[in-house]
Amino acid sequence: MEELFRNTELKDIVEKVMAQERLTFEDGMRLFKSEDLLTIGYLANHVCRIKNGDNVHFIVNRHINHTNICTNKCKFCAFGRDPEEKGAYALSLDEIEEKALAVKNEQITEIHIVGGLNPDLKLDFYLETLKRVRRVLPNINITAFTAVEVDYLAKQHNMSVQEVLSAFKKAGLDSLPGGGAEVFAPRVRERICEKKISGERWLEVHENAHKIGIKTNATMLYGHIETLEERVDHLIKLRELQDRTGGFMAFIPLPFLPKNTPMESLGLSRTTGYDDLKILAASRLLLDNFDHIKGYWIMIGPKLAQVSLTFGVDDLDGTVVEEQIAHDAGADTEQYLSKNQIIKLIKSAGRIPVERDTMYNVIGEGF
Repeated sequence: MEELFRNTELKDIVEKVMAQERLTFEDGMRLFKSEDLLTIGYLANHVCRIKNGDNVHFIVNRHINHTNICTNKCKFCAFGRDPEEKGAYALSLDEIEEKALAVKNEQITEIHIVGGLNPDLKLDFYLETLKRVRRVLPNINITAFTAVEVDYLAKQHNMSVQEVLSAFKKAGLDSLPGGGAEVFAPRVRERICEKKISGERWLEVHENAHKIGIKTNATMLYGHIETLEERVDHLIKLRELQDRTGGFMAFIPLPFLPKNTPMESLGLSRTTGYDDLKILAASRLLLDNFDHIKGYWIMIGPKLAQVSLTFGVDDLDGTVVEEQIAHDAGADTEQYLSKNQIIKLIKSAGRIPVERDTMYNVIGEGF
């Protein structure tokens, strides 16, 4: 081991990781500035295997994006529309129920529902959505509505965040997705999503969810105007909240896709595979209290997601079926991978495929 890392600039970080010592903000900065991707990947793979062995998780799920009408109109987003804009839509309750009913016999274990901030959709609509999906699919996990949507409804109805979350839970919600986090830094949010809730508010919503027993995921949108310092700060803030609550299940880094967004005119290009692997691996090393790091194949592509399994990733998300948000911004992946395709990706990487539910309970393994 000592011979392997003799010449790396990260030798002291190697020693800390091997001793299972927590990395600092300064360590995180060095990881992101380093060009020694293979050492960072090796370390991330080491940590991942301590936590998960050779297991790589996936889920059979279905996404529903119920509306793209949104008052925020974030500059990084190609999904949101004004109500009268071409392509604007809002699914009816019956249409949402039909989408859930269509997968009733496909042995899915999760329905994932997120959408825009549509002023015509009140809390009753959200509660009825949860009740109908629960009625049609009584045994699946409902992961729905970002912290941004929760905050919007709280303000719309003069309620506390916890009151909205409690109403969601009573209606059938099981967990919250991680969307809306973007990058917590106020400088970034003022430039790319000035109408969106602050990073502190996002963390507050998730902390309130954790307090009433709702597990959540966490994300970060990277590869736009954020600095390395702002990336590391974001990860440290997630780690601090996880220290307090233990309520996060997985972290999902999301690369910025510029096509069709207001930021496309800035000339920003898509992230490279090197960038994607670096952030996945560095996240695995900094987020020592997160059990799972997800390589979201929808946004980084199935092949790079497969490679990421040796860079600290232990989860490839799921079958998805239908995804609008990333594809509106230029994602060129399919919107669906079959269970067998995901299993093949995992097995050909030399890992053990493990089908999970949202809470990481094992449904099947090996295959």
